[in-house]
Amino acid sequence: MAVTFSADEIFEMAEQIERNGAKFYRAAAKAVSNKGMKKLFEELAQMEVEHEETFASMRAELTDSEGADVYDPNDEVGLYLRAMADGKVFDVETDPSEQLTGRETPQDILNTAIGLEKDSIVFYLGLENYVSAESGKDKVRGIIKEEMGHIVLLSDKLKVLEQ
Repeated sequence: MAVTFSADEIFEMAEQIERNGAKFYRAAAKAVSNKGMKKLFEELAQMEVEHEETFASMRAELTDSEGADVYDPNDEVGLYLRAMADGKVFDVETDPSEQLTGRETPQDILNTAIGLEKDSIVFYLGLENYVSAESGKDKVRGIIKEEMGHIVLLSDKLKVLEQ
């Protein structure tokens, strides 16, 4: 069964991933007592909100041709999207704060966050392969770059804590 996806739908998923990421970081901020880490997680939550706004703006700027469907006769994109979105990347069906028990160290939370950000990048890299230039491949690459920036920030903070 052939499935079609548009750049608009991809950006809609990206927005949801970012909303869930913000929720995760807000929960992380509540889970730590260290004021510096609390501030870091609150800032990361705000960055996720800003990224959601960026993606929403990118989505709003799509032209008719960029919003065109991507033909997928073997349902590879559909299967990939289901595998990733159904619980692998800031699961849209699960409250990300449920991952936090309250016993995690700031390092544990940072490592979890890095893993989730990596999953987001994998999601977007997979999508990039199926989105044509006309459908907004450059915009998907922009999403990947944003998520890479998160990993750099998280990794830098983790290094400081591990010293």
